[in-house]
This record gives sequence, structure tokens and C-alpha cells, in this order.
Amino acid sequence: MSKPVLYHAPNSRSQTPQWLNEELGGVCDVKLMNLAAQEQKAPEFLKLNPMGKIPVLIHEGVVVTEAAAICVYLADRFPEAGLAPKLDDPRRGTYLRWIFFAPSSIEPLILDKLVPAERANPDALLYGSEETALNSIRHALSNGDYILGDQFSAADVVFGSTLNFAMMFGAIEKEKLFTDYVGRLTARPAAQKCAEANQKFSKELGLDS
Repeated sequence: MSKPVLYHAPNSRSQTPQWLNEELGGVCDVKLMNLAAQEQKAPEFLKLNPMGKIPVLIHEGVVVTEAAAICVYLADRFPEAGLAPKLDDPRRGTYLRWIFFAPSSIEPLILDKLVPAERANPDALLYGSEETALNSIRHALSNGDYILGDQFSAADVVFGSTLNFAMMFGAIEKEKLFTDYVGRLTARPAAQKCAEANQKFSKELGLDS
């Protein structure tokens, strides 16, 4: 199997699949992108992702975009790491549910908190209301240390990254349930290795002021 190529920029959404890459043992070749230089808007890159955004994964001729989708893809393609329930595992639905809740509900909540906007019909928002979203996060974390109870999975990489980002920027208050969960995740060797790598990547790109 050829190695996937992950187009990545430090301090961006691509840090989520970069963390998963470390959890998988570094299965991807990482191609650094300089967002400040608008490399993601270059014509050749737009052929991969017309949105002009990262992350992008290329593997055996397949192009995958969106951080959560890339994490699902990688966890399934490298099952020996045990980061995704199999298709016939009853936990698969829970796993997918919360992986995609993060970008579809937590991220819009972050944006609305950081850039307030009036909504004609708040009930039509993807996340319903702030309290509904927070209660959903609490529910997701109610069954144990991780989304799947005692088992860490790619769902925690996506969900945890998004929740951590939300708390860092003050969009979600630092409740003990949330900070304990994120603390378990950031203490993982792969998460720490990812953070160290991104410091190195920032220096390579001349972004470390």
C-alpha cells in the first residue's frame, strides 16, 4: 500500500488529521502548506480541492477533503491501530455520530460565539441552541473516559480537537467534564508529538515569531 499524502498547515484544521496520523504511527507523508503565502489557492492545489482549503489527503489516486472525513478514511484504512469500530460493530453508529457532530454543530457554535449574528429562526441552526449543543457534548462524554467509553478512537481526535479549540478561544466555558476529557487527550504521546511537530513546522515555514 502506498503512503497517503497529507497536505497540512500548522495551527489549522489540518492539525486534527495530523494528530490522527501520529496515533497511527506516522502512516502519512506530510506536505507542508504555507497559508500565509496562499499556497492553498494555487491552480494546482485547486484541482485537488476547489475550496482552496486544507486539509487534503491523497491516497492511491483518491482525494479526500474535510478533517473529519480524512480521519474516518485513515482509521478505516489502517485498522490494525484499532481506532475505528468495524462496520458490523454496534458502536460504529456512536463513533460516526460524534465524529460528525464536531464539525456540523460545535464549529458553527464557535463561529456564532466569536462572530455574533442575529438569526431569524435560531431553531433552524445546525446545533439548535447553545444549551442544546452543550447538553449534547455532555451526553457524548457521559459514558466513560472517551466517546466509546473506555476505548480511545478517531472520534476522540475529531471531537476532542474541536472542543479544545472552542475552549481555547472562549466559545465554550471550561467545565470540569470538558477539561478533564481534553486533558486526557492532550496527554497522549501522539498528541504531544503532534504539538512538537507543529512547532517545528511553524519554524520551517517562518511562522514562528
